[in-house]
Amino acid sequence: MPSSNAHRHAEHCTFCDLIRGAGEVSVCYEDATAIAFMDIQPVNPGHTLVVPKDHYESLRDTPPEVVTHLFAVATRLAEVVGRVTKAEGMNMVVNSGAAAGQDVFHYHVHVIPRRARDGFDIPLPFPGSEMPERERLETIAGLIVSSMRNPVGAAR
Repeated sequence: MPSSNAHRHAEHCTFCDLIRGAGEVSVCYEDATAIAFMDIQPVNPGHTLVVPKDHYESLRDTPPEVVTHLFAVATRLAEVVGRVTKAEGMNMVVNSGAAAGQDVFHYHVHVIPRRARDGFDIPLPFPGSEMPERERLETIAGLIVSSMRNPVGAAR
C-alpha cells in the first residue's frame, strides 16, 4: 500500500490533472487502482496508456503491487486493442526516467498496436551495443543476485 505521506496526486502533473477530470480524456478502462486512456499522440490507432490513479513518478517509486496490476491490465488491454485494431503485433513499453525517454513523470505503461513498416522502432539488440565478454555478464548477474538476496540492497 502507498505510504500516507507520499504518492498523492502531484500538483503539476498532466496525468494527475486528467485523472481529476481537468481535461478531456478518452477512457477505455478504469478500476480502483488504474485508468487507461487513448494516447493523444499515438504511434498507431489504439495506442493506450495504462496509468495508476495515485501519483508515482517512475518505476523506481511505484509499489510492486501497483506495477503488477498495471501490467495485468495492460496485458488484458493488449489482447482487446489488438483485436479491435487488427494489429499485426503489439509493444508494451515503459519509459522510466528522463534518460529512458520518459516525458510525463507519472509512471505509465504504453500499449502500442503495431503494423509492419509503421515507422516506429525499438531496435533490440541496439545497433550501437557491443557483446561483452561472458565474464562481464557473469559479474553483473552476480551483483544483481547478491543485491536481490540482501533486503537492504533490494529495497526501493
